[in-house]
Amino acid sequence: MMLEKPLIIFKAVILFFFLISFSYADLLNPNSTISPKEVIKIQLSGLQQNDLEYKDSGIEQTWKFAHPNNKRVTGPLSNFKMMIKSDSYGMMINHLSHTITELGSSDKWAQFEVIILDKDKIYHKFNWQVEKYTSEGTLKDCWLTTMVSSPIPLGSSI
Repeated sequence: MMLEKPLIIFKAVILFFFLISFSYADLLNPNSTISPKEVIKIQLSGLQQNDLEYKDSGIEQTWKFAHPNNKRVTGPLSNFKMMIKSDSYGMMINHLSHTITELGSSDKWAQFEVIILDKDKIYHKFNWQVEKYTSEGTLKDCWLTTMVSSPIPLGSSI
């Protein structure tokens, strides 16, 4: 009897940590089998449901697919979060829908037009570029975002 209560508490603590680690592990990592368009779909879907897994999980998902050169420009994840939440890119958070249209590509880069309908029902257009990472390491041959333009407002949907 005396051992049952500590054992139940121990099991509950283990289950709690397992569930937390599992939910944080739900974010996708770059790999060479993910196509350029799919990279952008992953990032936009994350931003569309930014707090689905946990607070700012969508921004963190987007960060995972940012090219290392892009990360050097934006700074650490905390700076990237502030940038995405700013007036410049905040319309991406919890947006209603998006379309992705390829504009051009090669075996090393691809550029897309992305149109987002934000939660205020205003359309915004972006140019979004991904490049294949060519250096050695875990990211070799992965498609990663190198550039997202400033948004161009296209007007209201109503």
